Formats: sequence, C-alpha cells, structure tokens
Amino acid sequence: MSLKAGIVGLPNVGKSTLFNAITKQNILAANYPFATIEPNVGVVIVPDYRLDRLTEIYNPAKTIPTAYEFTDIAGLVKGASVGEGLGNKFLSHIREVDAIVEVVRCFDDNNIIHVDSKIDPINDIEVINLELSLSDLEIINSRIDKIKKKAETNRDKEALGEYEILKKAKEALEGGKSLRRVDFTKDEKFYLKNFNLLTMKPIIYLANVKEDELTIDNDYVKKVMEYASKEDAKVVKACAKMEADLSDLSDEDKKEMLESVGIEESGLDQLIKATYDLLGLATYFTGGPDEVRAWTFKKGMNAKECAGIIHTDFEKGFIKAEIMSYEDLDKYGSELKVKEAGKTRLEGKDYLMQDGDICYFRFNV
Repeated sequence: MSLKAGIVGLPNVGKSTLFNAITKQNILAANYPFATIEPNVGVVIVPDYRLDRLTEIYNPAKTIPTAYEFTDIAGLVKGASVGEGLGNKFLSHIREVDAIVEVVRCFDDNNIIHVDSKIDPINDIEVINLELSLSDLEIINSRIDKIKKKAETNRDKEALGEYEILKKAKEALEGGKSLRRVDFTKDEKFYLKNFNLLTMKPIIYLANVKEDELTIDNDYVKKVMEYASKEDAKVVKACAKMEADLSDLSDEDKKEMLESVGIEESGLDQLIKATYDLLGLATYFTGGPDEVRAWTFKKGMNAKECAGIIHTDFEKGFIKAEIMSYEDLDKYGSELKVKEAGKTRLEGKDYLMQDGDICYFRFNV
C-alpha cells in the first residue's frame, strides 16, 4: 500500500525547503508567497535497518524498500476556502492524502518574510485549520441541501441516517472542532470516508527550528506541543536547512553530522516514524534470491488481506502463509536454520500479521 502525506503550511515557513531536502528534487523555493503553484510529488525511501540484514542473508538480485510519497502543496493564506491566494486549488490537492504534515515556523529570522509580518505559530496553525474546516463545511452543507427534503419530508430511512451523521459533523465544525476529534461510530466513519474530509485526516505538526535549537524546545515549539496535545496530534521537530544539508551526504557523514548537533535521527526519519505510528502502519517482508522487499500494511490486517497487497490473485487464491519472524531469521542466519529450530509456521487467512513477519504466500487461482 502506498503511503501519501501532504505537506502544507503558510508561505515561507520552510515547507518547500523541507520538501526539496527530503526528496532531493530541485523545485522552486523562493522567498515569496506562492512560489509553489502546482503540487510537487516526491517519493522517499522508508529507512529500515532490517532490510540491510535481510539483504545480507539472502544476497538477492535486488532489494526494494517501501516508500513514502510526499506532496508539496502551495502556501495557504486566510480565505483560501473562498478563493483567496490559490484557494480551493490548494485544498483539492490534499483530499487524496493519508495524513497531513503541517509545517509551522518556530524560529526568528528578519531576512525571511512572514506572510503576516510576525512569528506566531499558533495563529499560523489556526489559519490553516480554519480553512480546512470551512472547506469541509462547504461539502457537508452541499450534501445536506441535497438530502434534507428527502429526510425530513419523505422520512426516507436511508436519507434520515445520512442527515443525522451530516448534522453531527456540521455541528462539530461550526463549534470549531476538527472531525478527527469527534467520537463517530464505525458506521459513521465509513459513511464520511466517502467525502475525503480534510479535518478527519490525521495531522502532524512539523516545527521548523534553527539548527542550534534542535536539542531544546523553544517557546514557539512549546506552544505548538501544547496545542497539539489538545487534539491528539503529533509534533516532530526539524530544521529544514539542516535537512537540506543532510540530503547530499553519505550515510556515514550524515550520522556524523547528526551526532555533532546532539541528535540521533534526521527530521525525515522522525517524521516517517510518527506517520506510521499515527496511521497504525507496520511492515512485513518477502525474501529470496531474486528479491528482498518491504511491504507496508495496516495493523489489524490478516494474512489474506496482506497477500492482496502484493497482488489481488494472492488474496483471491490464498491457501496458507508460511511465516517466520525477522528476529528468528536474524538470530539463526538462514531460512533452513530457522526451520530446523522449529520457528517456521503455517498460518491461515485469519492470522493477524505482525510487524517484522517474513512471509511466503501459498495461493492457487
């Protein structure tokens, strides 16, 4: 399954600089609003030390990691939901993503213009979140207008059910509450999923700080953390400028640079981990002489569903899954030794896949 995240933020908060760094794409990152007009998509490799070990064991012809797709979207300003700035052009591009990464400027620099001429991360967050809410409200009101008469006059059961769900969402948004914070039932969530509502998407606030503030939480970052805690959102701290420097280094030099500033992981690595955690994702592997590959799945998926990630035929004709854990293969050093130790097992279609499972799917179509 492909993981997609939309990078959003007000103009000149470091959003496009960060995107350039993590995807190594040379898109325009100028010091003025709306330098980014079309959405730019970049794919980055998800780092996983286990792949290196599996490559060492299998010595395959190729190794394929799982990937993370970032979409950098034009800077947003107040009034976007009614057409200000780039308006709904911006909003339409993020309806298809799995998660929203909201870049927030948490540093002072008189040489970089701020669209509101002041540094206020909470105001920046609220500007964007309000526009997302207003855009959702427009969609919900439009649907209510279409079914209200049918629900209230004809007492159509299905229309009444929809109407109640939509009213619940409308009241939340009008009360200043993001839909991700509303206690919807499973059926209500399933219904609302059809609308790709922006405020239902998980959100991560990426606090863009100066390099010398990576190991401390400045006042701006503390405010963002406090705000995020109230809506069960995550915060990742990064220096966009440093990420740009890291993107051109070898793994060894990258490690040395991170150590020099007192951190263990780059902002990108932290962001990927936070997104996986937020979306409830995990990784399983397939291995052999031809290929070692990582596959992303959602926690709670069974073996049959995970087989379908590789190919729909695998799911349709699923028979059994031959499984061993990464820990066992790492310990014993080969599939043969894992089998001799009795650590390989056959699982049926209802087996819930675990992070680090190494699988061979048996199927017949």
